[in-house]
This record gives sequence, C-alpha cells and structure tokens, in this order.
Amino acid sequence: MPFEIKDVDKKFYDERLRDFLPEKILDPHSHIWLDHLINWKDSVAGKIQAWPLKVAKENSIEDLVAGYKLYFPDKEVTPLFCPGNVISKSSIEGMNEYCSASAAQYNYPFLTLTNPDWDAETVEATIKRDKSIGVKVYLTFAPDYIPVDEIRIFDFLPRHHLEVLNENGWAALLHIARPGRLGDPLNLAQMLEIEERYPNVKLIIAHVGRAYCPEDVGNAFELLKETKNMVFDLAANTNADVFEQLINAVGPKRILFGSDEPISRMRMKRICENGKYINLIAKGAYGDVSNDPHMREVSKEESDTFTFFMYEIIEAMRVAAERTGLSPADIEDIFYNNAHRLIESTKGN
Repeated sequence: MPFEIKDVDKKFYDERLRDFLPEKILDPHSHIWLDHLINWKDSVAGKIQAWPLKVAKENSIEDLVAGYKLYFPDKEVTPLFCPGNVISKSSIEGMNEYCSASAAQYNYPFLTLTNPDWDAETVEATIKRDKSIGVKVYLTFAPDYIPVDEIRIFDFLPRHHLEVLNENGWAALLHIARPGRLGDPLNLAQMLEIEERYPNVKLIIAHVGRAYCPEDVGNAFELLKETKNMVFDLAANTNADVFEQLINAVGPKRILFGSDEPISRMRMKRICENGKYINLIAKGAYGDVSNDPHMREVSKEESDTFTFFMYEIIEAMRVAAERTGLSPADIEDIFYNNAHRLIESTKGN
C-alpha cells in the first residue's frame, strides 16, 4: 500500500469531495518511475525545486493504480502518465520503456519524455515506437549554459519538435520555467507563438503555468482569454483565486484536472506569503527542509489536521467552481471529459 488513509482524510473526502466529483475521473498529469532506472551520475536535480524529490523515491504503475483506489474508493480513475524524477538525460530511454510497457499492460495513455537534443526524426520515431499520445518536456534538459532563471520554453521544447507534434496532432505537457511563472512576458509570448504557429499541437500548460499564488498571474489571463487551443491542468496547484481567474478567462472546456501524483500524496497545507508559496508540513516528514524556502514545518497539533495535497487541489477547484457557478456538467468536463476528448483526438495520428 503506497500510503495510509486516516480519519482526517475520510472526513475531508466524504464531506467535501465525494459528491462534488463525477463518477469517472481522468488524471492527465501523473508520473511513474522506478528508482533503479535513474542514473544519478548525470543528475541535473540542482535545476529544480528540491522538495518534490523528497516525497517519493519511486512510483511504480502498481503504486499509482493502488493510490487512486485509496484516494477515490468509489470512483473510476484513469491516468495519463509520463516518466517522473526527470533529472538525467541518460535515463530517458529506460524511463520511456517502463512507461510504454506499463501503458500497454494497463491500457492507459502516456506521454513520451523527450530530449531537446533529439532531431525531428528521432522525436517522431520514438513517439510512434512508444505508442504514446505525445510528449512530456522538462526544463531540466535545457542546455547547461543557460542559467536556470533564464530558461525559455523553446530551450527545452524546440521548434523542430513542435513541427513534428503539429504535423501529427500530438500532445505536449509543458511545465514552464522562469521566476515570473505564468505572468512572465517571455513565457506568454512563446505560449502564444505555439498557439498561432502550431495549432494542431494539443498543448497542456501544467500547473496553470506554475501560478501557485495570485501574484504569479500578472496580466496573463488578459492575453490568454483570446486563445482557442491551449488547455491548462491543475496539477500541484491549490489556489482557488487563481482557479477562479482561469475559469473566467478560458471557461471550463479548457481546464483539465491533474494531480502530479505521486507528490500529491504529501500531507500538507499550502499558503502564500508575499507572493511566494509555502508548503506547511509535519516536522520530520520530509527530511531536512531548513534551507528550502517553499517548505515550513509546523506543530504536530496543526499538522495532524492536514490531508493529502491531492484533496487540497480538488478542494480549491470546488471552491472556485462554487464562486463561478459551474454546473455538474462543467465539473464532469474538468475532471474527465476534456482530457478524454484531448486523448482521443491524438489517436490514429
């Protein structure tokens, strides 16, 4: 069993989430990997936040499936997964092979992890070999000479890869970089360029563009409300104010649930202080976090009230949905239909 369900979790789920959620859920942002597949010798973990790596050493397909049954005992859950712990270029091949085999075994869709160094032919051949529906790209694989805070979208999702995705109608799950997050002008310019130049790419902006606090949004939604194609997933985001802005900007047809499993099994509460997100956690739960500005340990009395990150994501959407007057049909779209439609649109390509 990947984790324990406590009374606080049962109460939270029963009182807030069970009736809100549809009977079928599609989680379009989850990860699987085995620790022995990671080559730590060429790790670039220093480019990314440290705390997610402390939540799970690995997450097998069996653990992923078992986890959904614990979180959602009365629901039918389908994942769209991709490799996790993406810190080593030399590990890409083995990670993709594991995902491809797991997808075939369970009849689940998945996304191929790509290396921006690959030429167009390699990208196309790998996706077809893997029988995936598109790609997961990540900033860790941007060229090493680029400072982390200056990484642009096209540094790890190059245009020649986008051309392949556009020609084939495939998906791309994009975790944007840069300290400005969703509101960063260069991020927005390149997102809009993808929208205009590559209209057949099924572009998924992960984590609502990492806008974990309202200050991360800037004027993004004023620009993005004019877009037609890109969609946004909720993974690892618990901010109801941001979700409310998202709903008002693009509507419920272009929003996908997403968890970022397995990090969503964290017991935590997220707050924003001075425009920065902080995960409140139990003392000692995730090792030494004294140097991590995004992690703060709290008293046992407080942490004993915490439930899963997974539930906090959904609760934030429940609050935003209530504020904006979404219907049960809209909720079914966000938690199942939109992702299902996107996946089906890539098949046969």
